[in-house]
Amino acid sequence: MSAVTLFWLCGAALVGLGLYGLTVNPQPLRKILALNLLGSGVFLLFGVIARRGAGAGLGGDPVPQALVITGIVVAFSATALAVALLMRLDAVSGEASLATDDEAPPPPPGDQT
Repeated sequence: MSAVTLFWLCGAALVGLGLYGLTVNPQPLRKILALNLLGSGVFLLFGVIARRGAGAGLGGDPVPQALVITGIVVAFSATALAVALLMRLDAVSGEASLATDDEAPPPPPGDQT
């Protein structure tokens, strides 16, 4: 098994685990982590695609490498925003999960309505 094949398989496994985590886990923090896992798999697959021409003696394609670098920055900032919103949800409602239709969240402290 070559290194490229191993990277393809690892990237596909990360994407599969990320999709599984997004669909199965109801907790928002686990969904954020699953989305990061999915993104890491996509970045790994883009990296393998970028090195595709190196086997033929050509240099790596710089466009997928630039997309991966940009994607890492965007994924980091989106994760920071999602975690900040989750922390705010925890501070307001006292629970870090989204309420279902059956149960209403308790009113925030100091709310007299």
